[in-house]
Amino acid sequence: MIDKVVASAQEAVADIPDGASLAVGGFGLCGIPSALIQALHERGTTDLEIVSNNCGVDDWGLGILLGDRRIRKMISSYVGENKEFARQFLSGELEVELTPQGTLAEKLRAGGAGIPAFYTPAGVGTQIAEGGLPRRYGADGSVAVASEPKEVRSFDGADYVLERSVTPDFALVHAAQGDRYGNLVFHAAAMNFNPLAAMAGRVTIAEVEELVEPGQLDPGRVHTPGIFVQRVVLAPDTEKRIERRTVRLDDAATARSATARATTAQDGGER
Repeated sequence: MIDKVVASAQEAVADIPDGASLAVGGFGLCGIPSALIQALHERGTTDLEIVSNNCGVDDWGLGILLGDRRIRKMISSYVGENKEFARQFLSGELEVELTPQGTLAEKLRAGGAGIPAFYTPAGVGTQIAEGGLPRRYGADGSVAVASEPKEVRSFDGADYVLERSVTPDFALVHAAQGDRYGNLVFHAAAMNFNPLAAMAGRVTIAEVEELVEPGQLDPGRVHTPGIFVQRVVLAPDTEKRIERRTVRLDDAATARSATARATTAQDGGER
């Protein structure tokens, strides 16, 4: 078996060229390969095409690549947390292929499974299928590039749209555990898109919080077999951020809030 461990995140991404396509795992800021993204940023790699559910936030995750104009095109589903993303898209600086979230997941899974295309009901009757969805705007706000119409077929009385799978040049993923052979275990919400991205990439690079020796992982707990992974790097102390922090009021604050609402309602009734 091949020992796939490399010494650093910088070494792991050293051969990713300008213009490469990348699948990047994670969901929001959960389970993102932040050490690998940072190493890619430090290296100066540019003109990238990224397949990822979202593009991080303005100062973290893929957002740091976006902020330095390193991303040429995004194939993604959820982009609402990044103001710079919206600015670049609307000003014509960034091409965006908006994709339904389940379709995006299947594009990656199918690509990793060797399936070139598949039919899905998602998007039937919309611009996803009919074409005309803006992908790039002109500087004057006009649509410079729009999506093409896609094939629609009927199966058992229902319509389905044909979607192509994706097989990016590289995939960057984050796992809780990995061994030297590339077997990976993901934790909780980090399961979102990481196993799928790992399957799809022609060269998959995994950063792991804990590196274990072969045989230490329970085979029944392995989410991604090592056959899909070419490089593993230990990244035990990567910062983990919360995209939207939500806190519960303590009992006293809850009581004050309830009193204020009741007072407001009473005042409104008296008026």
